[in-house]
Amino acid sequence: MSADELTPSEAHRWAARAGLPLPADRLEAVAATAAHIHSVVAALREIDFGETPPAAAYFVGEELRCGRMS
Repeated sequence: MSADELTPSEAHRWAARAGLPLPADRLEAVAATAAHIHSVVAALREIDFGETPPAAAYFVGEELRCGRMS
């Protein structure tokens, strides 16, 4: 099942499975939020990063040394 198909009752079941108490009045909002997050993640997965190195290859402070004004 995809998050787009998540019903309020399924949201309740998954929350209970994770040990999270979920009041009945929040079920629809949680299901809608899960569907939205799923659509955003799906869109991000479509982005072609080409030659962009992974975040682990980035070293904090490199720009500061190179771009610092003397």
